[in-house]
Amino acid sequence: MRMPLRWLADYTDLAPGTTGADVAASLVSVGIEEEDLHGGDISGPLVVGRVLEFDEQVQKNGKPIRYCVVDVGRNGQMLTEGKHQEIVCGATNFAVGDLVVVVLPGATLPGDFHISARKTYGRVSNGMICAEDEIGLGSDHEGIIVLSRLLGAEAAAALTPGDDAIALLGLGEETIEANVTPDRGYCFSVRGLAREYWHAQGSPADGFRDPALLAVPAANDAGFPVRLTDERPIDGADGCDRYVARVVRGIDPTRPSPGWMQQRLTQMGMRPISLAVDVTNYVMLAVGQPLHAFDVDKLSGPVVVRRARPGESLTTLDDVKRVLSPDDLLITDGGEHVLALAGVMGGASSEVDDTTTDVLVEAAHFDPTSVARTSRRHKLVTEASKRFERGVDPQLAPAAAQLAVDLLVEHGGGTVDPGVTDVDRTSPREAYLLDVTEPGRIVGVDYPRDRVVEILRVLGCAVEESGAGTDATHVLVTPPSWRPDLVDGPDYAEEVARIDGYHRIPSVTPTPVGGQGLTHGQKTRRVVADALAGAGLTEVLTYPFVAEGLADDLMLPADDDRRHAVRVANPLNEERPLLRTTVLASLVDALRRNVSRGHKDVALFELGLVFRSGGELGRAPIPSVLERPSAETLEQLYAAVPAQPRRAALLATGLAERAGWWGPGRAADWSDAVAAVQAVATALAVELVVANDPGHAPWHPGRCARLTLADGTLVGHAGELHPKVLAALDLPARTVAAEFDVDVLIAASAEPVQAQPFSSFPPAMTDIALLVGSDVAAADVATALRSGAGESLESVVLFDVYEGERVEAGHRSLAYRLTFRAADRTLTTDEVNGFRDAAVAAAAAVTGAVQR
Repeated sequence: MRMPLRWLADYTDLAPGTTGADVAASLVSVGIEEEDLHGGDISGPLVVGRVLEFDEQVQKNGKPIRYCVVDVGRNGQMLTEGKHQEIVCGATNFAVGDLVVVVLPGATLPGDFHISARKTYGRVSNGMICAEDEIGLGSDHEGIIVLSRLLGAEAAAALTPGDDAIALLGLGEETIEANVTPDRGYCFSVRGLAREYWHAQGSPADGFRDPALLAVPAANDAGFPVRLTDERPIDGADGCDRYVARVVRGIDPTRPSPGWMQQRLTQMGMRPISLAVDVTNYVMLAVGQPLHAFDVDKLSGPVVVRRARPGESLTTLDDVKRVLSPDDLLITDGGEHVLALAGVMGGASSEVDDTTTDVLVEAAHFDPTSVARTSRRHKLVTEASKRFERGVDPQLAPAAAQLAVDLLVEHGGGTVDPGVTDVDRTSPREAYLLDVTEPGRIVGVDYPRDRVVEILRVLGCAVEESGAGTDATHVLVTPPSWRPDLVDGPDYAEEVARIDGYHRIPSVTPTPVGGQGLTHGQKTRRVVADALAGAGLTEVLTYPFVAEGLADDLMLPADDDRRHAVRVANPLNEERPLLRTTVLASLVDALRRNVSRGHKDVALFELGLVFRSGGELGRAPIPSVLERPSAETLEQLYAAVPAQPRRAALLATGLAERAGWWGPGRAADWSDAVAAVQAVATALAVELVVANDPGHAPWHPGRCARLTLADGTLVGHAGELHPKVLAALDLPARTVAAEFDVDVLIAASAEPVQAQPFSSFPPAMTDIALLVGSDVAAADVATALRSGAGESLESVVLFDVYEGERVEAGHRSLAYRLTFRAADRTLTTDEVNGFRDAAVAAAAAVTGAVQR
């Protein structure tokens, strides 16, 4: 929301020398965020120019460039010895004879941009023909400013080349732009921001001049007929609970809006159009009440406000035909012909034009939720919809209509119909019993009772200090009509703190409460991430949305639960409408992106949620925000949400160990993926059992390990991805991956682990080589060795696998190193040999192993 200083001064007092920065700082002190400052930073010749001729040439890059000759009055003669200005321009939205805005050499534009004559596109350009954004007038850069379109043909006809454009467009005056939060809709007006500035100055008596405080005639039966109907109110709130209609007849359609009004509209970033439209826009910007002007001659019946019917459509003022929804609130002619989308935009069939003489001014109050939904449904955000959906003062409509009527009569020469329509179904605000000590208790500042009451009254609240239901510490507070956000004690406490001054609130460091900290699950997740990072992997975070064909690329079986993905109703990307059922599904994108950008040695991991529907999901209800959902509603909501277990996944390709002077590098293989998961389990003191799993997609059938707890609970899988999967996903050959269930590890590590005392006696190591069938898993052999060796066995490590000469076909040799250690003595050679023989015997019995 913008606010010129001169307009602000109409409603509240400004001290001499007050700058835009001063006003912005004052607004910030009461919680209104400054967005920008406009105007006041242009110096030098910025003038009106007339395009006399131009030569348009298309450049090598395909861009058309116009070499223009522009009459800028005596400004140009002084610079070019009596010749007109030659200016190079890249815009094409003007014609010969148009009046434009020209900045000449020696001027300075916003952003400290100095203008000088310079050579561009092969010729010297003596200045620049300006677009809106270049002079801080708006954000449009589609073309340059054509004054006949900006100010109207009649106003432009009174201009001559060389006129000062700074004064013409009000660019010498500073304009503050504020960022209005959704709970302060009343600040979407100069009136509202002026009130806040007045508060920032201490709310001096008679320091705020409310433009909406004016005499308004009472409603009577002679007014234009209006009916309010709503067959489908949203959450019990009627779409329209107040409608004021006033008629002005005999307006001269050739009269333009006054220059001061055009200038203010331009400063606010709006284009002057015609008197009727400019007046409605001006009043909306002034007091915050959106208005709409209808051509009375185009109306054939009473105004009826109702919801849309099936099959109805409306061509809005932007010339777009819109198919209406049954929830859209409409303004209609006699209930049949659609005139406008209520609170959003009018229709083309009833708009005022250059022949309109009789105007019906509409000032209504529409339900914020209804307007917001219509605006989003039709992707149509307007100045009116932005105000209505944030909340417009329901008591403002009569005054706003009167302001518009007075301006139309004054500048259009019309007469006002004696009839006044005011259909009022609004409800008065309810009083709140406020404990005057509550603001101090919440904020931490000792606010005296009189100060709290004083602040509430300057805010516009009605405060009753005595009477039924009150005592020395309580008052009855009725909020003003323009503050729908004031409902309970914390709301009033916030306002007291804001108006009294945030700088008065002391800075107090909170004292932490003992006995709190991370949960076991949070600690475990951090250990998992630390262990994977320690294994050389880099953590990434990917979006959980995947494409429909990804399950086929991963070669998942038809009955695999990972194929049953939940579809997002309104996906961010239509090509990725499904929620992932496996972390690998989204992690592959990160790996592919890194590889495509030249990173050949990549190892990534991610911890995140997956979404497993587990069958048909229920339909989620839409609970009201006015009360806590019932137990039945909560049960339905949970039934409509898929299970979301937490998983971790990793992907690695390229070299696991780089080559160098120390020796050759080593490519990442399936064992690295298994080792990474084992490192996580070791960090959590959880024992994993590793077994071959030849049929689990998307892994290679011969290089896939199944990881389980000792009781058989599945933890995850690790190994090398299937070659066909790698080809489908465009990933490098021999890429390895792992995915495991973090929730299972959290549960398995919940019980404290008793630390075992270590032995200070020396270890005894012995190596054995066992001949086994090629289909025997090395892990099964190691398990058998461990079961037979006894309690003195400290570790079993596979250090060599051999297939070749002197080994029978269909067999392989597995070499293990067994480490023994006793807790109370040094083991003898005979003891170690006995342990070793027992281990070999157990392996022979279980796997058929033969010692070589």
